[in-house]
Amino acid sequence: MAKANYQELVFDITRLIPPGRVSSYGAIADYLALGSARMVGWALNNCSAFGDVPAHRVVNSKGELSGRAHFTPPSMMQQLLEAEGVKVENDRVVNFKEVFWHPEELGW
Repeated sequence: MAKANYQELVFDITRLIPPGRVSSYGAIADYLALGSARMVGWALNNCSAFGDVPAHRVVNSKGELSGRAHFTPPSMMQQLLEAEGVKVENDRVVNFKEVFWHPEELGW
């Protein structure tokens, strides 16, 4: 079996974020123990060819929709989150601590 590359690992973890929850670039990077939050962002920037990667559920450590510029239109990130019940105001998740999901919740 071939080893997954970093991008595939990021996609796999991102696919596990439950609807209505968000995670952060840093939490994913920490969980993978490879790379940095920036590398996770770079990987997710390349996920548009994979329709099943919910990149809209990944925000920065302050709950800000820092990746919104990579959505077309940029407001799409907020629209997708709100459709899942996540409240967003001024490009920031309102109840960030309550809806935050860390990959450690997987218990692996």
